[in-house]
Amino acid sequence: MDVYLVGGAVRDELLGLDVVERDWVVVGSTPAAMEAAGYRPVGKDFPVFLHPETNEEYALARTERKSGVGYHGFTFHTGPDVSLEDDLVRRDLTINAMARRTSGELVDPHAGQADIDARLLRHVSPAFAEDPVRVLRLARFAARFAALGFQVAPETVELAQQMVAAGEIDHLQADRVWKETERALAGPRPRVFFEVLRETGALARVFPEIDRLYGVPQPAKHHPEIDTGLHAMLVLDAAAELSPDVAVRFAALAHDLGKGLTPPDQWPSHHGHEQTSARVVGELAERLPLPRAVRDLAIIVAREHGRVHKALELRPGTVLNVLNAIDVWRRPERLDAVLAACEADSRGRTGFEDAAYPASDYLRACYAAARAVSTDALIADGFSGQALGDELARRRQAAIAVVKRQYAD
Repeated sequence: MDVYLVGGAVRDELLGLDVVERDWVVVGSTPAAMEAAGYRPVGKDFPVFLHPETNEEYALARTERKSGVGYHGFTFHTGPDVSLEDDLVRRDLTINAMARRTSGELVDPHAGQADIDARLLRHVSPAFAEDPVRVLRLARFAARFAALGFQVAPETVELAQQMVAAGEIDHLQADRVWKETERALAGPRPRVFFEVLRETGALARVFPEIDRLYGVPQPAKHHPEIDTGLHAMLVLDAAAELSPDVAVRFAALAHDLGKGLTPPDQWPSHHGHEQTSARVVGELAERLPLPRAVRDLAIIVAREHGRVHKALELRPGTVLNVLNAIDVWRRPERLDAVLAACEADSRGRTGFEDAAYPASDYLRACYAAARAVSTDALIADGFSGQALGDELARRRQAAIAVVKRQYAD
């Protein structure tokens, strides 16, 4: 059998990037021969094996034929007669369709190295259109490599647009949508992921809540960029600079989703959009398998970002209500996450990219003062039940009032 290093490891090596994991393709073997050599089978849909010593994945070279709809609508064939070229032609992008022999020789039948040099993301063959997940992967790779100057080839954009028009994108499974989105959000330029989806038309099908923000105006006084969709992207940019946390980045992206439902006769105002945004996030979380931490943070930021922005103007009792709404007493780590997303919202406006955000330090100071109120001391003073809760709230509010006076001075 012949063994080749394939895919991302070859691509990243040519890009001068660290190779995180290595995948291998085996030509001229069978499942029985692989097991006899000590490889452990792990593939569900087609034969994939783990190396007995390195645990790296070795897949038998295979071909595929479209036999249904969506990601799982394929019939695979493996056998000693399947060549390396047969295997590579089924891959998505030319930069992922290269292999390296154990001798070091590069096998590049689809000019992947030339596309790396040209900084192009280009589909290997028309078979790209058979798998809707490839549109998500295309957008994710565009986001991942945007900082290196990569762009999507015009013919690949056109093919993805045809896939959307044909309804192929409607067969995407919810877990794959979130998996690819999560990986994009964790990357250096997550905004590009959503922009490529919009350019291909897929955003309206995958994230209609985000797509309908475009073209919706906001008051120019507070939002010089005016367009709510553009604002969402600017906020995501700011969040990516402020925090590596996917939950923070998603919350920042989703904080204004309710503005997409504002009746046009009310534009550019969006009265009550915070509560509407929280509801829309909840509905989105019913459609996609968002982790609970991601969902909960996004709902809180959507609901509370208006009050967080005005924190220094709020009465001490209202500040306490905000802290209670964030649930800082049980989840103190959530405060920093909420503040990061809200700061991203503030900075995600044209001309405000480097503006200070004093609400963060103020709310942290209020929280520290309120948390210093000792529940044990209240219990020792004889408070219990409802009286304990009332007195705790009163003293926390008083502590916040002291902070407010300090900031006023």
